Amino acid sequence: MKRLVVGAAALVAAGWTASAEAADLNYGQRAPYTVNQPLNAYSWAGPYLGGNIGYEWGSVDNNPSKPSGFVGGVQAGYNFQNGPFVFGVEGDIQAAGADDTFAPWKFSNPWFGTLRGRAGYAFSNVLFYGTAGLAFGELRAQTFGWSESHTTAGWTIGAGAEVGLTPNWSAKLEYLYIDLSTSQFAITGVSNGYSASVVRAGVNYRF
Repeated sequence: MKRLVVGAAALVAAGWTASAEAADLNYGQRAPYTVNQPLNAYSWAGPYLGGNIGYEWGSVDNNPSKPSGFVGGVQAGYNFQNGPFVFGVEGDIQAAGADDTFAPWKFSNPWFGTLRGRAGYAFSNVLFYGTAGLAFGELRAQTFGWSESHTTAGWTIGAGAEVGLTPNWSAKLEYLYIDLSTSQFAITGVSNGYSASVVRAGVNYRF
């Protein structure tokens, strides 16, 4: 009887030891959870910073000039994600080479920027979105050696697509329509404003 009790006790102790070892092994092999492992396998959430290059073409209110040229700049933003729905805010600043001469006036748009909301739908690492918000920039007029510039605000609306290349890097293609409010120009004698379309490609790095 004594041998039976000792044997049973030894068997129970061995079972506890094996269970503890198995528990330790399972814990050590458990994969850590990260934000890049949601059910749809790709995360757009968080802050990002990037650059872009593109082309701009537009028109001046109350003047035949149609400035056009290359643009380039930087953008930064933050995304929130709820399942496939992505919401965020983005700001950018652009240097622009858009200008045109219709004698005797030359109009140009040396720079512009935007501050926009974004809302889209993600198919894993492919994001389609719409965007709208505030636009601001400079319209410059020149004639007979005289130059006059006005910086005004307006609005912008557009759409785009972005593709995640790696967990941190993505590339995008975007269209924006920009409308800057009119200002009274002394050298033209009328109110002049500026509206333009911009197509640009860019890359983003998400932190």
